[in-house]
Amino acid sequence: MNYITQMLESGILQYSFLSNTILQYLIAVGVFLLSLIILKIFKFSVLRKIKKIAKQTSTGLDDLLIESIDAIGWPLYIFLSLYIAIQFVVFPNIIGKIILYIILIALTYYIVKAIQQLIDFGFGKVISRKEKEEGFDPAIINLSKRLLKGVLWIFAIIIIIQNLGYNVSTLVAGLGIGGLAIAFALQNILADIFSSFSIYFDKPFQAGDFIVIGNDNGIVKKIGIKSTRITTLQGEELVISNKELTSTRIHNFKKMEKRRIVFNLGITYETPIEKVKKIPELIKDIFDNINKADIDRVHFKSFGDHSLNFEVVYFLNSSDYNEYMDIQENINLSIKEVFEREKIDFAYPTQTVLIQK
Repeated sequence: MNYITQMLESGILQYSFLSNTILQYLIAVGVFLLSLIILKIFKFSVLRKIKKIAKQTSTGLDDLLIESIDAIGWPLYIFLSLYIAIQFVVFPNIIGKIILYIILIALTYYIVKAIQQLIDFGFGKVISRKEKEEGFDPAIINLSKRLLKGVLWIFAIIIIIQNLGYNVSTLVAGLGIGGLAIAFALQNILADIFSSFSIYFDKPFQAGDFIVIGNDNGIVKKIGIKSTRITTLQGEELVISNKELTSTRIHNFKKMEKRRIVFNLGITYETPIEKVKKIPELIKDIFDNINKADIDRVHFKSFGDHSLNFEVVYFLNSSDYNEYMDIQENINLSIKEVFEREKIDFAYPTQTVLIQK
C-alpha cells in the first residue's frame, strides 16, 4: 500500500508511453484479468451448475445447448477480454479492428458448430424414429444433413467477408454463375440425386418391395443417391438410375392389400350336361377349405375349339407372391382330385378325322 502511495506521489503512474500513461496500462491489465476471472467463473462454476440442472430434464435439447456453450475455447475468452481491455487505452485503430475480426471469426465458428450440433441432433431423432420401419435407408437423410451443413458454412463465410468490409455482391453473383455452370455440367447426376429425394419423400416404393418396371421385376434391395438396386427373380442385381424410376410406370405389388386372380380351365365336349352344371358348385366348395382365398365367381364362359371353357375368379388376401403360388397350387390339386372323383375329363387339343367310303 505504501509502495502504491509512493508511486502516486512520485508521479510515475502519470508517465506517458505510446500515448498512454502507466496508470491507463495498469487499468487495462486489471480489466483484462478481471474479465478473464469472470469468464472463468462462468465456465467452471455457473455453467457446470446449469449443466447439472439440464441433465435432470427429460429433453436432450437443453443439454446440447449447454455443451455447445461449454465447447467455446479459451482463445475466444482471451481475445474477448483483450478487446474489452483495450477500450481503456489508446491504440491504433488497426489493432482494435484485428482483435474484433478475430473475435468475429471465432464467434462465427462456434455458432456454426453449435448449429451443426443442433442439425445432428434433429436428424438423429428422425433416423432413430424411422429406423424401426422395414427397409429404411438413412442415405437420403445423411445427404440432406451434409448439404445443409455445407450451405451453413457458405453463409457463415459470406457473413464474415461482409463484416470484414468487402462487397459480397460480386462474390454472390460469381457463385451463382459458377453454380449454374456446375449444375449444367452435372445435370444428369443432379437429376438422379433430386429423383432420390422424390423417391424418399413420395415413397412410391421402399426397400423390400416387389416392383415391376417395364419388362424387369424384382425386390428392391437399396435406394441409393444416384441409383436403385433390385434383385430380380433370377437372382442377379439390376441397377436402375433414380431418374429413370421417377419417369416410368412402376407396379408395386407390396402395396397390394389383396390380389385378384383369374384362371381358366376346359373340359371335354363329351361331359354330360348335368356334370357341366355341377362344376361351379364343386369349385366353390373347394374354396371353403382354403384360407386367405375368397371365391368371386365361376362361370361356363365359352365354347372353345376343343373344350368347354370355365373362368374362375377369386381374391387372395395377401400380397406375397410365394403364398399366392402355394394357394394356387392347392386349388389346382383340389380341382384335379374333385374332377377325377366326379369322372370329369380335362380337355386337351384333339383332332377328329372323318373318312368317307
